[in-house]
Amino acid sequence: MGAKSKEGPQRITTNRRARYSYEILDTVEAGIELRGPEVKSLRAGQANLTDGFAFVRGGEIFLRGMHISPYAQASRENGDPDRERRLLLHRQEIARLAGKVAERGFTLVPLSLYWKNGRAKVELALARGKKTVDRRESVKEREHRREREPEGPGPDRPAAQQAPGQPVGLEKHASQTDGDQQEAIREGVVEGR
Repeated sequence: MGAKSKEGPQRITTNRRARYSYEILDTVEAGIELRGPEVKSLRAGQANLTDGFAFVRGGEIFLRGMHISPYAQASRENGDPDRERRLLLHRQEIARLAGKVAERGFTLVPLSLYWKNGRAKVELALARGKKTVDRRESVKEREHRREREPEGPGPDRPAAQQAPGQPVGLEKHASQTDGDQQEAIREGVVEGR
């Protein structure tokens, strides 16, 4: 077997809806108690956190609503894909989170699931639900930030991206100036047409 890369945390899945629906106040990393076939399914990336939430019961924190698809090769070993899973935290962290959750309006939601040093970890957030108006404001802020970003190439933008308003197939070549490009359009002499 080849050596596994242990460069850093490897994301399995994220809960994008949580950041939209909740105001994140604090985050904590928690281990998760899994069975053998569940680990295999996570290695295959078959998990969903969208409907997940955590709650405190009997001095322990459990995660409910996280779906881990059954592992095909472990037919009878597979349990319920939506079962409650115990989260592994220090007693002081559990007490602190339990105190905050007891306050009105706070909840625990999973933000992401990832591998860290060969172990599955959950990024758990102490959050407060956003009202519809707050959600709209978040969307406006995000769109405003996108408008202010420079148009140049970035980590998520390819270098040869089409300029807005330029017809498809009329990419400017390094040898062409703006005048040459306009003249080629007028004459109908454009590559690929």
